[in-house]
Amino acid sequence: MAEQPVGAQDAAPDRAEHAGDNVAGDGPGDTAGESAVDTAGDSAVDTAGESAGDGNGSGNAGPVPPTAYPAYLPFPWHPAMPRVVIKADLLPGLSVLSLVSLFGLAVGWLWSRLAPPQRLLVYPDGSAHPLTAESYHRFDDLVLFTLIGLGAGLVTGVAVWYLRERRGPVIMLAATIGAALGGWLATKVGTAWADGRFPAPGNVKVLDVVLKAPELESGWALLAWPLTTALVYGVLAAWNAMDDLGRRLG
Repeated sequence: MAEQPVGAQDAAPDRAEHAGDNVAGDGPGDTAGESAVDTAGDSAVDTAGESAGDGNGSGNAGPVPPTAYPAYLPFPWHPAMPRVVIKADLLPGLSVLSLVSLFGLAVGWLWSRLAPPQRLLVYPDGSAHPLTAESYHRFDDLVLFTLIGLGAGLVTGVAVWYLRERRGPVIMLAATIGAALGGWLATKVGTAWADGRFPAPGNVKVLDVVLKAPELESGWALLAWPLTTALVYGVLAAWNAMDDLGRRLG
């Protein structure tokens, strides 16, 4: 075998040693780099996860305590109940009573103009008897007066209700009493005017037909006016939703 030069024999071990050094140096360097990369990645993932959990409200943090606001309780406001006014309404009530009762003159005059008379036949003995179906006018006179009283009560109740600043039981009683007096006055003056419209004949003969003035044979008819007045006023007061019936707005 041929002998190698001395320099070549020494160079071979040097190259081998350098190769071993490179292999040894590459192993620890790669391990440290990979560890650093893994640690940084784990830290970034954990930080991002916590941030996402906090942002979405689904993290492991405890419940947020509610904000304490001061309690403002409403002020207990109790309006004073209106009281029934009596003394201040006495003089207006007297005026309403007298004015309503004077309307009885109009009611009596209207009845005396509308009520039909009865036609009577004179018999030989001097007595007079109604003709056929003429006796029905007795009922007609009574019903006509009642209907006029109902209309007058309706008008009176509504008119007195429009006295807004005087609404109350005093005015209601005054209007009702005035309507009762007006009904009584209407019966008196109505029958008197009816007698003047159909006077009794002086000289009559047998079989003569005479006219008998209308008359009211029942006193219950005069209650139609006051009862209707009280009913209408009471219905309007019940329909009103104000405690004082709107007196303060008058």
